[in-house]
Amino acid sequence: MPFQSSLLEQALQEIVSPSEDSFKAANVRLDSLVKPPQSLGHLETMAARLMAIQQQPVLSVEKRCVIVLAADNGVVAEGVSSAPQAVTALQTINILNGLAGVSVLSRQFAADLMVVDVGVASDLDHPDLVRRKIRPSTGNIAREPALTPAEVIQALETGLDLAREAKSNGYQVLGVGEMGIGNTTTSSAVLAGLLGYGPGQVEALVGRGAGLSDADFHHKVSVIEQALQLHQPDANDVLDVLAKVGGLDLATMTGVYLGAAASRLPVAIDGFISVVAALCAVRLAPAVRDYLFASHQSYERGYAVAIRELDLPTPLQLDMRLGEGSGCPLLFALMDAAVAIYHNMGTFSAGGIDLEYTEEITF
Repeated sequence: MPFQSSLLEQALQEIVSPSEDSFKAANVRLDSLVKPPQSLGHLETMAARLMAIQQQPVLSVEKRCVIVLAADNGVVAEGVSSAPQAVTALQTINILNGLAGVSVLSRQFAADLMVVDVGVASDLDHPDLVRRKIRPSTGNIAREPALTPAEVIQALETGLDLAREAKSNGYQVLGVGEMGIGNTTTSSAVLAGLLGYGPGQVEALVGRGAGLSDADFHHKVSVIEQALQLHQPDANDVLDVLAKVGGLDLATMTGVYLGAAASRLPVAIDGFISVVAALCAVRLAPAVRDYLFASHQSYERGYAVAIRELDLPTPLQLDMRLGEGSGCPLLFALMDAAVAIYHNMGTFSAGGIDLEYTEEITF
């Protein structure tokens, strides 16, 4: 499917990997600190990657934001979720009112929230809501395509704009989350489409969402298989997959990842829906991967498959599966630790320690 979007074409051209020299220079600094080499593990890698992305004398992630995309999914009509569609709107308002998990964690770790309606089935009214609705809910993928090609482009461009607006507002790091009943179904379908999975393979990508029974779980798998059989998404065409079996939250997230990379912003992955969107973005522009930071190993089984495709570490093992972007503020706290280590630990020379001693130590 051709892009037919000058904004997206321009963004793809702007996405380049951070300088390898900057990454190496950051590691030289880290190796000079008063500790055994690489003894702080992921925190050192994180600091070096952030330094390579920012390329500033002082590394900072103090101004951060979690972008939460809210949208409904027509496939809920097939009974794939234990919660009714109305919960999407209700929980979106709860997020805005500071009552939801992502709200509490963002407040705890000094992250702003940007809640965006890109496809909620009902009209929401809240002063802090960002209104960018593309359409009210997707189509029911078991019976019709989720989106038109034009709507996929609009969703990608919306995400691109949101990331660029965040950059212009001074944000130094982003996180991405979602709210949408039924979106684990669409995300499983998209992941299966990207991987070219057929009948008998899909179950390995499907979780129980908000807590399905065994019978409902197997029904969910069959609905996804039905959608894939009906639409035959092209595994080599991300836009085709998104249009046929995707979601508005997932497609807009993909645009946010592209926009963050084009704007040289590090961006945190939350759970299953956001990791599938990240894979979509990397399939469109492989250098996006260099700007992605996974937060936690989601309990949803498809997450393990998607994160393996991205080959990214997941520093937090918390058995979380809430979604909303709730893992992102936790990762920001780890980023704070990485920055503090990078700038505040003493060096061997300043501490009066002879660096040659490390040559005699086996770790």
